[in-house]
Formats: sequence, C-alpha cells, structure tokens
Amino acid sequence: MKQVQLITDGACVGNPGPGGWACILRYGEHKREFFGCEPHTTNNRMELTAAIEGLKHLKESCSVEIITDSEYLKKGITSWIHGWKQKNWLTAEKKPVKNDDLWRALDALASKHETKWKWTKGHASHEDNNRCDELATRAAREQISSEAGADKLF
Repeated sequence: MKQVQLITDGACVGNPGPGGWACILRYGEHKREFFGCEPHTTNNRMELTAAIEGLKHLKESCSVEIITDSEYLKKGITSWIHGWKQKNWLTAEKKPVKNDDLWRALDALASKHETKWKWTKGHASHEDNNRCDELATRAAREQISSEAGADKLF
C-alpha cells in the first residue's frame, strides 16, 4: 500500500464570506498542489473541502497521513463523527450536525484508505501547511482554482 501525505487548509475572507481551500499530496519525491474556492461559505466548510478534494485525487487505496491545522476537522473525523452517525447525524443536543453533507462525503472517502490524522499548529513551522494557507487564502481572495482538478494521482 502506498504511503501518502495529505496536507490541508481552508480559508475565508470574513466568516461567512468568500472561501478557499488547498491541499498538497506527497508520495515519495512527487508533490502536487490543488486549490479551489466558493463565493459564500465558512472556514469550517473550506477545511472539510480541502481534505475531501485531496482524498478524491487518490486513484487507489493508500495509507494516508492527513495533516491539518483545524482541530474541528481532526476532532470531527476521529471522534465526534462516531456519535453523530449513531444518532442519525444529530448532535448531543439533538440538533442537525452542521456541514453533515461534507462530513458524510469525507467519511465515505476516508473509509477507502487507511487514514492517520495529525494536527499541526497553523501559521507556524510546517512548510506544507504554510503553503496550503497561502494557496487557500489566495483562492478565497481571488476566487480562483487550480487547473488540474480531475487528475487522479498515486
């Protein structure tokens, strides 16, 4: 099974507001960057979208180390999601889970791989996370996307 790193970040100009997401996929010496935007969204939706889009680019089942600076994303997919699924996508307060469309998509994609989720401090010393932040912020501000959106990798 191929060992892949997926580094993600999301950004918003205002929250809600114009948003951007970015991810970097690494496999051996190979590195690919992807980014995209939405005109009106939230930071949390962009964090989730970055992980979803990164996983979509894998053409086979891989061992994926996913690095994020979003505690919402990491805690949601490694801890909270189990309770949400048991409660039919309701929170402990019996309210609908926010962003359940993206959580469901992420859960389905992540289940195709062996995933290990790691948190890193944002705007710190992780070079790829800083690059994702730069790309996501630019995508949000300029409402631009990378050209190679449909490519499957590794």
